[in-house]
Amino acid sequence: MNTQTFCQSCSMPIFEDALKGTKADGSRSDEFCTYCYQKGTFTQDVTMTEMIEICVPHMVKSGMPEKEARTLLKTTLPNLARWK
Repeated sequence: MNTQTFCQSCSMPIFEDALKGTKADGSRSDEFCTYCYQKGTFTQDVTMTEMIEICVPHMVKSGMPEKEARTLLKTTLPNLARWK
């Protein structure tokens, strides 16, 4: 059974190993994407609100209406490991 993994920082779907971030020892993280997490640390020191502002344009570019993207992120991000 193939289950979808989502970054526990930005909620981006992680559907291949190349999108996984890296731990301090260089191994792949099962929790975070490469855009959020590299070498065992977060790539950006941001608040959840700032993360939403970073993610919305990417979601709009992928075809999601801006209002829908904001609503989705505002309901999803608080439940992710980084923001709990």
